[in-house]
Amino acid sequence: MAIPINKIQTENLLKLATYASVGTALLLISAKTVAYWHTDSVSILASLIDSLMDAGASLINLLAVYYALSPPDKEHRYGHGKAESVAGLAQATFIAGSGVYLIVHSVERLLNPQPIMALDIGLWVMGFSIVATTILMFFQHHVIRQTQSTAIRADALHYKTDLLTNVAIIAALLLSQIGWLGIDPLFALGIAAYVLYSSWQIGSAAFHDLIDHELPDEKRKQIMQIAKSQQGVLGVHDLRTRLSGRTEYIQMHLELPDELSLIQAHIIADGVEKAIKRAFPTADIVIHQDPISTVNLDRVPVTGKNG
Repeated sequence: MAIPINKIQTENLLKLATYASVGTALLLISAKTVAYWHTDSVSILASLIDSLMDAGASLINLLAVYYALSPPDKEHRYGHGKAESVAGLAQATFIAGSGVYLIVHSVERLLNPQPIMALDIGLWVMGFSIVATTILMFFQHHVIRQTQSTAIRADALHYKTDLLTNVAIIAALLLSQIGWLGIDPLFALGIAAYVLYSSWQIGSAAFHDLIDHELPDEKRKQIMQIAKSQQGVLGVHDLRTRLSGRTEYIQMHLELPDELSLIQAHIIADGVEKAIKRAFPTADIVIHQDPISTVNLDRVPVTGKNG
């Protein structure tokens, strides 16, 4: 479970994660360029292209995170959090483009197989890439647990693809040395397929955030349980949720006894808000108070998807 951190710590973690991502991508590009130059391996070329996409996506992330961290202003009263989802969608486009290029180049090499040279350089570079990517991913997952950042989550998924790619390339390099020349482009085709699948995952998640998709069912159920467990609350309906950046937007109607004064109703609603805030520290919560006699309980079951 993540330990709650304050806003300044969150911003510093996000910025540090983007710097680490860009730096790692540039380092891997340099190493893989050397490896491809010496080996002429299409698998290593696949990994090099993936790292080039990593660098471009990470730069987009860096800009998006800085923009998303900007406080709300007159033109953006809900803040700038969706910039992270836009960055995720841009990453998906980058990744899909690299996957298509890999397919074209791999088919060409499959039809015209060539021996791989300087195997030792290729293996050393791929091993170094695995170590560097693993270290970055550990840090990224720490940041995700603390901040729930959509942009960093997309970046981490991209580097997961890179890590699996590097492992596959080592296998391809070793197998090519025992006469399986066609294995190099075949592995590259497999990598391309996984790259396209990853782009779909990243793009789908970002798209859902941009169109104000509801929070996952388990989170909605948790919110309902918290609200209904507070003293004085007779029921809850019309729960609406969405995500923007790291902020969950939560709206609901509380069903309260008719005889409560406005002050008493406000105290109960305030207690519900504080309880939800403890579970969702970054949430923006709006609660409407309904006298129980005015509520038509038959219209929406309080435990349903829209309840």
